[in-house]
Amino acid sequence: MNHESINKLAIIKTEINKKISSLNLNNYFPNIIAVSKTFQLEKIEPLIEHGHVHFGENKVQEALNKWQNAKQKNKKLKLHMLGKLQRNKVKFAVGFFDYLHSVDNIKLAETIAKEQQKNNLKPKIFLQVNIGNENQKSGISIDNLKELYNVSVRDFNLNVIGLMCLPPENKDPKEYFIKTKKLNDELKLDQLSMGMSSDYLKAIEFKSTYLRIGSKIFGTRN
Repeated sequence: MNHESINKLAIIKTEINKKISSLNLNNYFPNIIAVSKTFQLEKIEPLIEHGHVHFGENKVQEALNKWQNAKQKNKKLKLHMLGKLQRNKVKFAVGFFDYLHSVDNIKLAETIAKEQQKNNLKPKIFLQVNIGNENQKSGISIDNLKELYNVSVRDFNLNVIGLMCLPPENKDPKEYFIKTKKLNDELKLDQLSMGMSSDYLKAIEFKSTYLRIGSKIFGTRN
């Protein structure tokens, strides 16, 4: 068995625990989503066998091809949809992913609502905020966030558990984590999807509950 990814994950966990104790944060246990997009299942299997449960994918079709058997065999596995979700893929995503991190508009929320009603399912949902107000990035604008949240919860009965953000590259993520945490608190949500391979230790300062770590565990993508 290839132990490389297991060793890397162990190092990350040690770093995280050190950071948490240095901040004196009690009863705070962030989840690590091993972002396995583009990697073959044989590269991921050692982590599954090791007992890791949270994995992240960016494309619905790739995830279906890769995870169908693994999810049937191991009911503990939790799959996270991290990439942009097209409305025509919602019918495949809703029953398959346990968490959707990239809900960023009312039409998408409505499509998810119809699908979950049809199939009596309720995935956990993060609303993606365009926290750096970047044209090239997905995410609801800060100004329209409250409306999306209200409509999603009140009208569509979606299980919105928190916010997700991708801070602008080459900028200190701290100010964007501060903003996202503040918005999350204002909506009285208790989960947060913030922090990736380059900045997860900073995300811990703002009590992110889901850290999306890929290259730091699996190595660089081809």
